[in-house]
Amino acid sequence: MLSKNIEIALNKQIRIEAESSQIYLSMACWAEVSGLEGIAKFMYAQSDEERQHMLKLIKYVNERGGHAQITDLSAPNTSYETFKGMFEALYQHELFVSNSINELVHITFEEKDYATHNFLQWYVAEQIEEEATAKTILDKINLIGDDKGGLYLFDRDIQLIAVAASATAPK
Repeated sequence: MLSKNIEIALNKQIRIEAESSQIYLSMACWAEVSGLEGIAKFMYAQSDEERQHMLKLIKYVNERGGHAQITDLSAPNTSYETFKGMFEALYQHELFVSNSINELVHITFEEKDYATHNFLQWYVAEQIEEEATAKTILDKINLIGDDKGGLYLFDRDIQLIAVAASATAPK
């Protein structure tokens, strides 16, 4: 059984995961209309993954005696000056999500809810991976600089990350 405090905190995280999905979806749209097909595919896959994270939380809350709440979402940014700026925003967002998960884990300790703490360990590990992926992508973008040929290769190669992510995503 979830305490009210934990239920409220989990519902907050549900909203964050839903907004994350929307942010990635909006980035996919921007990339697609900007001719960045590979980046768009990566972002579409990430959007789907974030939605799965949200659904996992919803099921957990409902199965543990709580009531998952679906609320309104903040509208994501719909355009970016550069693809590098978009990925910088993505990285900052992933840091925000990691901080939110860490706060949630902290609440589980305060509430002595070790079942939820255990459940959240998957999210902790997932956020380590999300941050590392975003940082690696930014590092590659910084290597490319303003080279258009490098952007072409990057856009093509990032599709491989999207394909690999969808192959290993939990079903």
